[in-house]
Amino acid sequence: MALKDTEIRGFKRQAKPYRKADAKGLYVEVFPNGSRLWRFKFRIAGKEKWLALWA
Repeated sequence: MALKDTEIRGFKRQAKPYRKADAKGLYVEVFPNGSRLWRFKFRIAGKEKWLALWA
């Protein structure tokens, strides 16, 4: 399910970082200070990798 801009802006900060999935390995990570970061999770040669995306 695709995340919408209004949904992302409505994510509240919590004591620990948490993730909200978008699709196919893309997710938003919300940090305790309220900042948000897009991340993409994928595998290369069986190893899990993460790529941070800034907008």
